[in-house]
Amino acid sequence: MAGRLFASRLRPVIQFQRCNLMTMDRVGNRDVVGFGYNGEPSYLDRVDFPCPSVRWKENTPDIMALREKEKGDWKKLSIEEKKALYRASFRQTFSEMEAPTGEWKGIVGMALLVVSSGIWLYLYFKTFAYPPLPETFTLERRLAQLDRMKKLDMNPIEGWVGSRKNLN
Repeated sequence: MAGRLFASRLRPVIQFQRCNLMTMDRVGNRDVVGFGYNGEPSYLDRVDFPCPSVRWKENTPDIMALREKEKGDWKKLSIEEKKALYRASFRQTFSEMEAPTGEWKGIVGMALLVVSSGIWLYLYFKTFAYPPLPETFTLERRLAQLDRMKKLDMNPIEGWVGSRKNLN
């Protein structure tokens, strides 16, 4: 008896959840039906793990009556009652979970916003912050420098082709 009393006092501490998805005080009147995704009482709609540890809706007299009727022959249940039982346990169907949400539109919009702000920032710095390029960067100055390098024979390229000429 003392063990049961001790265990009942520790139950809220043991079932406290770190990420606060569904702690025991938030479970309320719902049934805890299994281990769940992480062993704690939480409800998550996941395609890869379709068995949440807590039922979606709280127990009401209507749902409890359907659960009692569910224990009998399923052929006696109507389609609406089967759907009500499903919706009492799960929030979404698989097709609802996999349906497109349109979230990609916001992601693409934010990406375009970041890219356009980067382009505007580049243009601002190019126009107002950076000094103009030196005149040695113009095409005619670079061609004149290349011509001078050829005339002065600066850094001639020697290698296997030059050594082959010496062999003949």
